[in-house]
Parts: sequence; C-alpha cells; structure tokens
Amino acid sequence: MEVLFVEYPKCSTCIKAQKWLKEQGIVYSSRNIKEANPDKKELKEWHEKSGLDIKRFFNTSGVLYKEMQLKDKLPAMSLEEKYELLATDGMLVKRPIAVAGGVVLAGFKEEEWEDKLKE
Repeated sequence: MEVLFVEYPKCSTCIKAQKWLKEQGIVYSSRNIKEANPDKKELKEWHEKSGLDIKRFFNTSGVLYKEMQLKDKLPAMSLEEKYELLATDGMLVKRPIAVAGGVVLAGFKEEEWEDKLKE
C-alpha cells in the first residue's frame, strides 16, 4: 500500500514523519502542500475518510491562521466554507497528511501512524 504524504519540506514535524516512514519501510509519494495544495474535493474526501473533526485539518499554530483570526471565525462557518477556505492556501492546512486507501491521518502522532499505516 503506497501512502500519499502531503507535507511542507521546511516543517520539522513533516521531517520527523518522513523519517519515520523511511524507517518503517513504508512506500510513499511526497507532495509539497505549498506547491500543490489539496482542492476542496480532496479535502472533503479526506475529512470524511478520516473521521476527524474538521478543525484537525487546520494548521492552528500557523502564522496565516492567526493573522486571519480563524480561531474566532471558524465556529460560525459552514463545513463547505471551511473546505473552501482550506483549499485557498496550503499553509492553512495541518501537515503532514498521510493518505493510504481508506486511512487519512492529519498531523504526525507516531502511535497513531504506527497503528494505522503498519500492516
């Protein structure tokens, strides 16, 4: 099973996750989120597959998130509006994201990745 690894190369968490994938011998293809941001359709599909709250897909510690004051704005937005917003800029999206079959993981938590990605 090949994993789609959506990352920002300068992100220290993404670097750790990529190192972990290599150490586990997991085959993956890498996609730079800044150059190829997920579109609204992908984000919706990943969110639905993940079973996570949509807020987990936002990079809440990012500069752009804070500049846009999204902490205050998100609660009033519809799910569709959140997908549209995430699709506007890869720097708003939590990373890394791992997509493999029916599994979607947002952010790197080693135990979670171990549980979901190792066969």
